[in-house]
Amino acid sequence: MDTSTTGLLRTFLPRVPFLLKTAICHSLSLSPTSSKWDLRTELTIRLLRSILDNPRPVPIGKQQRFSLRDPGIKGKMWIAKISLPAPGEVDLRDLLLGAVDSMMGEEKGHYQVPKLSDVEAEWTGWRGGVGDGHERENWDEKQHWKMLVGEVKNPVTILYMHGGAHFMMDPASHRIPVSRLAHLTDGRCLSVRYRLSPQNPFPCALLDIFQAYISLIYPPPGSFHDAVEASNIVFAGDSAGGGLGLAMVQLLLQVNRSSSRQSFSFHGQSIPLPLPLPAGCAGNSAWIDSTRCMPSVVNNAQYDYLPPVMSNEAVSRFPSDAIWPTDPPRGDLYCELSMLCHPLVSPLAAKDWSGSCPLWFAYGQEMLADEGRFVASLAAKQGVTVVWEQYEAMPHCFSMIIEQLETARGCFKNWGSFCARVAGAENWKEAGKLESSGKWVIAKTCEEIQVDVKELAAMSPDDVEKRMRETQQARRDGLEGEGKLLPKL
Repeated sequence: MDTSTTGLLRTFLPRVPFLLKTAICHSLSLSPTSSKWDLRTELTIRLLRSILDNPRPVPIGKQQRFSLRDPGIKGKMWIAKISLPAPGEVDLRDLLLGAVDSMMGEEKGHYQVPKLSDVEAEWTGWRGGVGDGHERENWDEKQHWKMLVGEVKNPVTILYMHGGAHFMMDPASHRIPVSRLAHLTDGRCLSVRYRLSPQNPFPCALLDIFQAYISLIYPPPGSFHDAVEASNIVFAGDSAGGGLGLAMVQLLLQVNRSSSRQSFSFHGQSIPLPLPLPAGCAGNSAWIDSTRCMPSVVNNAQYDYLPPVMSNEAVSRFPSDAIWPTDPPRGDLYCELSMLCHPLVSPLAAKDWSGSCPLWFAYGQEMLADEGRFVASLAAKQGVTVVWEQYEAMPHCFSMIIEQLETARGCFKNWGSFCARVAGAENWKEAGKLESSGKWVIAKTCEEIQVDVKELAAMSPDDVEKRMRETQQARRDGLEGEGKLLPKL
């Protein structure tokens, strides 16, 4: 999307009649969602849908470049930019690859072995006492870091993974919501600039986040931070980032289950195994099924802005550009088609969550909801503490895009509260043990109806695996295009 004045006019002017019609239909209660949404929400969602549901897909490279534009740093946030150096040893990568291989199952998928790389990230904190337009001072990054930690009141450290369908966005695009999480927790966030696909396919992003997590606990030489206890760390993310958080939980569980090693080397340090899990994992509209095979992808489309299912292979392919298709060609932006059903690509496929840290899920009545319902239900049945929240008639990542709604504000606040509580924030120490819980929140009235987390999904793991495999095969047969299965945000 072109953000120049001419580009914006070209985008919005043709849609003025459509928006007027939408407003009239909503006001006359002729819209199927008028009883659930206010007018502003109706206009926002339908405008997003009209932009994203493009009959002429935009080249991947162009989408990526647009999403990586840095909006600058100003207002109520502290940002300290860092680079976490790659270890000279390959042990960390070997642990990841060993987990990937041991979780293959019957089908042996293919993937590129990634190189270890320096990982850029942004320490993010809330900044009080300034206005929204306050410009960032021209200090060195270490000084910004010192100012950031000076306002931190709790030991909470959120390892944040941004959304963007694995190929878009970075910490710069998510500074506002991440700083809000820092504010709600009185803690700090490390927002990771993991490598994006299609240039860096699975498991590159996971390796970068794994490196960031170990770097928090065992800081490399020259790090700004001191060692952080795993019990004070929470994985958090939205959309694809939420999926990466759950994939990280599965990775740590699998390393601890399958590795025969007693320790590994990292920047000259001997790191003992098993690895500690974080205090929790909190996903906001987490995308955890790269096949997008679950019924809600179709059944909940009326409440979402994500692109609908496309059955025409010709229109569901992205135009060629410098980064897509790859050479040699790959069937999916994020991974080889043979890896679509791997639990570290699609955590929906994971069958064992026992031993996991507490998990928090929040979804609207959106296209990705069923995958979250299944994982939450399965984990709860296996003894994991699970907090589930679903909001009637709300779209993907609604708490981040329609912030004026009371439901959106409540959802975001609960996100921060979960992170603070599991990570040992002082103001939550008297709250007692966190128990599994579930709720369905009614649109407009915000009435909360309690639900049994264990009963969120009726499908068995075998039923889900069958659906995933069938969709994977359809991709191989060319019956479904690469664009069909990809949220654009």
